[in-house]
Amino acid sequence: MEKRAFYIFKKIKDGTLHDIWNSTKWMYQYARNYWKQMVVYTLIGLSGTAISLVSSLLSKDLVDIITGHQTGLLLKTFSLFIGFSIGNIIISQISSYLSVRISLTVDNEIKKDVFDSILLTDWEPISAYHSGDLLNRWLSDVSVISSGVLNFIPSLIINIVRFLSSLIIIIYYDWSFALFALAGFPVSLLLSRTLLKRLQNNNMESAKMGARMSGFNQEAFSNLQTIKAFGILNVYSRKLKQLQHDYMDMRMRFQKMSVVTSVIMAIVGIIVSNACYGWGIYRVWSGAITYGTMTLFLSLAGSLTGNLNALTSAIPNAITITTSVKRLREILDMPREDYSDEHLVDELYETSRTEGISLSVQNIDYTYHTGTRVFENSSFLAQPHEIVALVGPSGEGKTTMLRILLALLRPQSGLCLLYPGNNPDEPIPLTPAARKLFSYVPQGNTMFSGTIAENMRNVKPDATDEEIIDALKLACAWNFVEKLPNGIKSVIGERGGGFSEGQSQRLSIARALLRKSPVLFLDEATSALDVTTERNVLKNIMQDNYPRTCIITSHRPTVLEMCSKVYGIRNLQCEELTRKEINKLIKDF
Repeated sequence: MEKRAFYIFKKIKDGTLHDIWNSTKWMYQYARNYWKQMVVYTLIGLSGTAISLVSSLLSKDLVDIITGHQTGLLLKTFSLFIGFSIGNIIISQISSYLSVRISLTVDNEIKKDVFDSILLTDWEPISAYHSGDLLNRWLSDVSVISSGVLNFIPSLIINIVRFLSSLIIIIYYDWSFALFALAGFPVSLLLSRTLLKRLQNNNMESAKMGARMSGFNQEAFSNLQTIKAFGILNVYSRKLKQLQHDYMDMRMRFQKMSVVTSVIMAIVGIIVSNACYGWGIYRVWSGAITYGTMTLFLSLAGSLTGNLNALTSAIPNAITITTSVKRLREILDMPREDYSDEHLVDELYETSRTEGISLSVQNIDYTYHTGTRVFENSSFLAQPHEIVALVGPSGEGKTTMLRILLALLRPQSGLCLLYPGNNPDEPIPLTPAARKLFSYVPQGNTMFSGTIAENMRNVKPDATDEEIIDALKLACAWNFVEKLPNGIKSVIGERGGGFSEGQSQRLSIARALLRKSPVLFLDEATSALDVTTERNVLKNIMQDNYPRTCIITSHRPTVLEMCSKVYGIRNLQCEELTRKEINKLIKDF
């Protein structure tokens, strides 16, 4: 008893039981919306338990009737036995249906909540996670939790009731038989205790390996063209083989322990079963019980053992759920983006429809969480009808500045403001809510699978075909889209499949222009275009009557010639370049 108390105290001290309790509370914030269904599920399970017990008692009576030659009661008892057996089947199927329905409903709700949370989490901390790891948490861990909603508390209640009711019936007819039926419990409890620590470690290792496998597969399939082009198929094949070996090695280490445990439990089960059988024969031979009672004992002994195993596995199951909850909460507990000033953004947009919006960065400092310092006391200004360029050596902070302007990153000091037209007297802070004022064309191919029209309507669901075509014309994309057999209904493959890099860039620009946002960001968005097309795209943006503020990053001198202002980013500073400095950059290109 002292050892058991010490073990429980140790688990409380090292946080295991505390984690299980916190995870249970967190999990049931979702389940509470379905408490009625869960109560019904529990009641149906308890009804099934009652019917099963009645069936066992009827089975006992049948045996006693037959052995006692009481044929008058045979038909009635047999009919009741068949009826309750059918009822048990129906109850079991209803319970199974409700279990699946509630699990799927909770699974969908948690997945949606986690998905929304990932989208709303601050960009910098979430970007530290591999997309494969996020996908693994979103799929695997959520499934474990949604299953646990039903398979933990309700099933625990049902198993406790089943165990106690079976035990009470056995004690009622012959208390000595209960001792034999429970003989395997200490062994089961001891083995569960031994497996507990190993299970915790295995769950964490399994989750990490699952994330590694998911990330590897996702990257390999996404970069299949690059893998083929470099002729490194064998390299990735070997990497997969090594990952599979590591995963198998991890699983087999735990499996060895499980095999030993299963063998011991099976041997104990055989011993207990035969002991029960032998004791039952002795009690019948001595005249203490009837043949029917012996049948009842053997039936309930198996049920008692099964319920005991289910109860002793509750803690390991809880630990599995706890592991998944902890992994999810790592994501869900990250700082969220603040959209509380969305009304200010809406007001700014309404007041600046005709005059546009200026974007001002004043004396900011920014350092990544890794310790890399990027900006120190830097300022920046872009106004309506301007194309403002950010230039500088690779890795000096051009993309970081765009991320700050997009409110993906928050400077440690300084101000980032938006104001209508050229009036700095009515500013609002630059926050995530301001992104509804922005359009963005990032580096690389950002087209989604689907038709051209579907890609365009991702940013403006109510756009007409005419509006889409106008945007394609501004981006110099209509000249090739109109030649396609299905026009804007032509299908784009994954990652822009079926189109060249230059065509995909023009489609991305058209999508950004379709949104009619006051501020447009182009991050090396014309790098795949020829000089003539690049100039035409920028001219169209400049000549468009819409009061747009355009901010670009580029290395191309043709872009710099057309810009209203050029900012050089170097040595932690962002400084506006003179015309002489711009000309030198163009000359030295």
